Amino acid sequence: MLRKIRIVLAAICFLCITLLFMDVTGALHPIFGWLARLQFLPALLAMNVGIVALLIVLTLLFGRVYCSVICPMGVFQDIISWFRGKLKKKNRYRFSYSPARNWVRYAFLAAFIIALIAGIHVFVAILAPYSAYGRIAGTLFALVYQAFNNLFAFVAEHYESYSFYSRDIWFKGLSTVIVSVVTLIVFFIFAWKKGRMYCNTVCPVGTLLGLVSRFSVFVPVIDTDKCRNCGLCSRRCKSSCINMKEHTIDYSRCVACMDCIDACSEGAISYRFRYGRSKSRESSTEPQNQGRRMFIASTVMATAAATVKAQEMKVDGGLAKIQKKEIPQRRAPLKPAGSMSIRNFEQHCTACQLCVSACPNGVLRPSVSLLTLMQPEMSFERGFCRPECTTCSDICPAGAIVAVSKEEKSSIQIGHAEVTYDNCLAYSDGVKCGNCARHCPTGAISMVYKNPEDKNSARIPVVNEEHCIGCGACEYLCPSRPFSAITVHGHEVHKTI
Repeated sequence: MLRKIRIVLAAICFLCITLLFMDVTGALHPIFGWLARLQFLPALLAMNVGIVALLIVLTLLFGRVYCSVICPMGVFQDIISWFRGKLKKKNRYRFSYSPARNWVRYAFLAAFIIALIAGIHVFVAILAPYSAYGRIAGTLFALVYQAFNNLFAFVAEHYESYSFYSRDIWFKGLSTVIVSVVTLIVFFIFAWKKGRMYCNTVCPVGTLLGLVSRFSVFVPVIDTDKCRNCGLCSRRCKSSCINMKEHTIDYSRCVACMDCIDACSEGAISYRFRYGRSKSRESSTEPQNQGRRMFIASTVMATAAATVKAQEMKVDGGLAKIQKKEIPQRRAPLKPAGSMSIRNFEQHCTACQLCVSACPNGVLRPSVSLLTLMQPEMSFERGFCRPECTTCSDICPAGAIVAVSKEEKSSIQIGHAEVTYDNCLAYSDGVKCGNCARHCPTGAISMVYKNPEDKNSARIPVVNEEHCIGCGACEYLCPSRPFSAITVHGHEVHKTI
């Protein structure tokens, strides 16, 4: 029963988080967005003390249930391992006990902490389990999902039904796709052959929670009076942490999956209060107590959901299709309103790609710079950052983009526009344009005479940098190709105007 409860909770969490990264409408983020904020590393970077404390207390009480229920990468590995177990019945019992490789675990944890402090963001993004799965889901699974969506839209349109609508499929960053593919292959091999080897050898979150779970209150306990040393529990344990020779369990690696309890036909393993008497001396009410404990665990998760505020999100309308533009060279990258500064964004972002997947305007895409590889940055070839859209700040779980209201966003200057007159059609060809001035939401662009003394001369754009917020509407809507006549350059530190 405990294993079934764990599987149901894990399936719900995994499915909801996966849908967050594949949702093209934005309708799911207010409902399931709290699951992203419940992830350990994003909550730690966001300094969300309540969530971090909750996860530590949950681990201290029930062991590493975070790894087997809440973490999407952990559940993903279980799914891969489960599929292999379905190929042949004996594959269910293919594992064996192996001593903990503590020097490897702590070396990766130390390197992760050093990289986090030193700002080596690529290393942090690659090792972080939630971010790694987010890139796989948002980059690879989303492409498959959108391809099937477009297929259904095509078929439905043939029958004069518009229940589906097609979406553009585009690779937001080749480097991110390559990293995601390599990550998927590595995790697949680890899980297919060794079960939870990655979680208990490489994953820094698993190692950190493993230090806490050594002292967990409720754990699987082996009753030596009932055990007949068949070894089924050890061969079923995907964490390879059950030592049948000594009848001990390494609780720093145990993820409380309950597979060992399910495998034992003698009832020699029970999930109970570790400091009490053995199960053979306890009353028959213990199964009821176990159910109550799992109910408490599920109640704690439900409470966590209630404590994380779900922000109201709205999806913008469709964008007009325009001819392809080239990405200009910017003096400084553009980061979304709410980032406060480029440095703050880089220190907190885990490159999970949630904001990239959710951006309704196609403004965010992964960086290709080596120092900030896969971290989102803004560019305006497919759309511009609408002042009324706060999607990215609403959903960021790591504090890289703090929540801002629509009113606040309209007054935050993330950069400013500059005109390259050699590309401007009004300046070089003398045509009447003014597209940038007409669509500037802050009125920062004015059209002035190219020759102030000649009232018949062409009007050219001039930018008032004090009023510009860097939304990119001018750059996106500029008809000049392949490069716009106006380029928005980012600010190192954002300011309110």
